[in-house]
Amino acid sequence: MTPGDSGRAAAALRDLPSIDRLLRAPGANELLADFGRAPATDALRATLAEARAALLAGHDPDPAAPPDWEVVAAARERLAAARERLAARLAPTPPPVINATGIIIHTNLGRAPLSAAAIEAIAATAAGYAALEYDVAAGRRGPRGAAVEALLTELTGAEAALVVNNNAAAVLLMLSALCRGREVLISRGQLVEIGGGFRVPDVLAQSGARLVEVGTTNRTHLRDYAAAITADTAAILLVHHSNYKIIGFAGEPEAAELAALAHERGLLLLYDQGSGALLDTAAYGLAAEPTVPNGLRAGADVVTFSGDKLLGGPQAGILVGRVDLIDIARRHPLARAVRADKLALAALGATLGHYLTGRIAEIPVWGMIARPLDDVAAEAEAWAGQLRAAGIAATTVAAESFVGGGSLPGESLPTRVVVIAPGDLGAEALAARLRAATPPVIGRLHDGRLLLDPRTVLAGEGEAVVRGVVGALRAEWRVAGSG
Repeated sequence: MTPGDSGRAAAALRDLPSIDRLLRAPGANELLADFGRAPATDALRATLAEARAALLAGHDPDPAAPPDWEVVAAARERLAAARERLAARLAPTPPPVINATGIIIHTNLGRAPLSAAAIEAIAATAAGYAALEYDVAAGRRGPRGAAVEALLTELTGAEAALVVNNNAAAVLLMLSALCRGREVLISRGQLVEIGGGFRVPDVLAQSGARLVEVGTTNRTHLRDYAAAITADTAAILLVHHSNYKIIGFAGEPEAAELAALAHERGLLLLYDQGSGALLDTAAYGLAAEPTVPNGLRAGADVVTFSGDKLLGGPQAGILVGRVDLIDIARRHPLARAVRADKLALAALGATLGHYLTGRIAEIPVWGMIARPLDDVAAEAEAWAGQLRAAGIAATTVAAESFVGGGSLPGESLPTRVVVIAPGDLGAEALAARLRAATPPVIGRLHDGRLLLDPRTVLAGEGEAVVRGVVGALRAEWRVAGSG
């Protein structure tokens, strides 16, 4: 900082407005009305602190802009900065993002996006009161989620159903209610770890059931289960390999074989199917995924699965199976602690309605899976053309989309992605710029390139993707040309 700059900075520090002056400045009343006096005052204090720190450091808050201490000190700038800070603080949480990763069920981005019907159902239920535990026809209290559970039994062929808040809770409730204090047999090859580091053995231990491992990691035989059964065994637990594959010299009994053994020995077969598939995935060009109805037909007494994976609905855990067993789970004290709320039930009911009426394409997950490659490629080429028209080097290349969400591991769908030449900025820095866009655009980094996959971008979001890329790279040009 030169002596002249130092003097200007000192003068600017003296000229920084006080909080009292800011609260009397034009525009302050609107800020107070929009955000409240205490939050607005706190935000103004924070922006003043930032301005002081910038001046003491000897530079303007925007290093790309020429020094202009008068602008820094102006009350309108402080008010604008406070408004921006408060708007960011009160923005929707978690914030909406655009998923251009090509991962359809992206766990970190909220898994399955909901259909228009599910969103409408949530809005209608949230806007006022709802008959959540009320029988309108009888005029008295009724069971929670009865209508949704009726749809589940119709679609799966189960005798009864129960909805809780996620599948880990469904498994925990099932084991707590049906196996507490007794042994549960499980193959070593099915001792899976699910998202966030949670593991099936930990869930089993929390339930109060005692885990008995049978077989080996890669091969478990029916005789291994049979040899492990004791007078204290309550059930065989079958866990679907929904988020990993064992290939090579591997094998395990089919669900029907386990059901026959369990029932012959007076045990239950409990099946954590996980992914919630109700459809034949092979019809969509994917590997055949075990479905919930097939698990029940094979003889499973209770099947648990997720609402927000291949089912394509909201976060929920679902138990279907024998009515006597579901009733035991329903009456267990843990059931209240893990029950689903009215918004999840509303969205789940609407999603199940698509299956009942055959309007599967309206479920975003299945619409993305079924989207023709030509359609995806046409959108990718359109994005690339718009970017080239803006002076940005962009091409399209063949790539793969993935189902994700702990479903169909290793399975991919052919796609066409946009690859942007980031120049000196680099792919990772460009990805960071896109994440800072409004709305944030999340791409996929692969081999040092940033890929943007239209398959997972919802209708109407493509313009924001292109705008985000242009804004990110033009910001780089502006900074590069400012010196």
